[in-house]
Amino acid sequence: MNLSDMLGYADIQQLSRIADVYRCECNGNSKNDLIQSILSTVSRKEVFEAQISSMKLEDLRFLNSLLFESRNAFSLEDLIARVQQSRFGDVAVKPAPVAEPPKKAKRSKKAAAEAEKPLSPREMIAKFKHHGWLFNGFSGPNRYLFQVPNDLKKRFRDTLARRFAADLKVTDEPPVYRDEQLLIHDDITQFLHYAYHNEIQLTGDGSMYKRFSQQILDRFGVREEFPSKGEWRFGYGRHFNHYPNRFSFIYDYCFASQYISEIQPALRLTPAGEERLVSKPPNEPELLYRFWLKAYKGPVANLLALVHWVNALAEEWVTVESMRQVLVPFIKPFYYDDANTILEQRIMAMMVHLGMLRVGEHPSHGAVVKMTKAGKAIVTGVGLDELKPLLRP
Repeated sequence: MNLSDMLGYADIQQLSRIADVYRCECNGNSKNDLIQSILSTVSRKEVFEAQISSMKLEDLRFLNSLLFESRNAFSLEDLIARVQQSRFGDVAVKPAPVAEPPKKAKRSKKAAAEAEKPLSPREMIAKFKHHGWLFNGFSGPNRYLFQVPNDLKKRFRDTLARRFAADLKVTDEPPVYRDEQLLIHDDITQFLHYAYHNEIQLTGDGSMYKRFSQQILDRFGVREEFPSKGEWRFGYGRHFNHYPNRFSFIYDYCFASQYISEIQPALRLTPAGEERLVSKPPNEPELLYRFWLKAYKGPVANLLALVHWVNALAEEWVTVESMRQVLVPFIKPFYYDDANTILEQRIMAMMVHLGMLRVGEHPSHGAVVKMTKAGKAIVTGVGLDELKPLLRP
């Protein structure tokens, strides 16, 4: 539902609170007047952008976690968890200047400390309700679920996109760039082909002996180096300490798809793996993308939103440095992965491997990236029939 629909279901008490936030001048006893005044005020571009400009970073993080979800309703527990995940780090964003209210009598130190104290998760949710950005359901089981009006979601995305784009550095096409479209599909076939024709011995922890994994990697179209012997290793996946990042992802995808099975003492190809060897699924790009989101969303809690922002901001060639400046404040560190590492290695590098992003080296601006047509189609949910011609032959 849109904002006008949700206001129509709201009670007069909530409408009055929303009207107070936007300083609407209307008859507070008339529900119709309240609704019309709120809609008129919120529809003004300068009012809406002023509200966003005055938001704190943790408010923006919380809002960002809601903007790209396909589902429309969120439980209170889910919202509380999202608020808690929005509080991390000391990185600040530069807010747009906002006119200060007239100064009044000096506040006491205690009052100032109270003002600086962060809101509790429930207070944050209440704040969003008072701004008309969150609404309860109005009947039955839905009364305990919360929704963001669809039209406000779009306005939030558009407004934030303009704000982010203002800090991006757009460049011309670099003389050399890497585009891995279709390579990961070919390398999955290479892995399964090797498993079909060879008996791959497993170690006690279930990983492949290095001589097997090295022979597999030598067949791949993308070269990766294995971790050095004794080297400390941190990553995501079943056997990340033994395999490079991309190879680890391919292995996990094949295991989750039940193409392979770890039955000691050997790795074996399953009947499903033999079928994949003959013919890959027509929607494999989408399957890989969904598996990546599922596998990485634990370490990178707001991965879906970050991917959507990369998609929106990298329509043209942009510098990685300017992309970092925009997105790093929204990335929560994960153990030994700081925000920069997550953006470059866990998000951008994986999007390159999935054929969604090109990366190049510009002689004047350094590392640059741009979304591929297939990548944009996958992120925006274009039908698979429309996706096929976008894949580079």
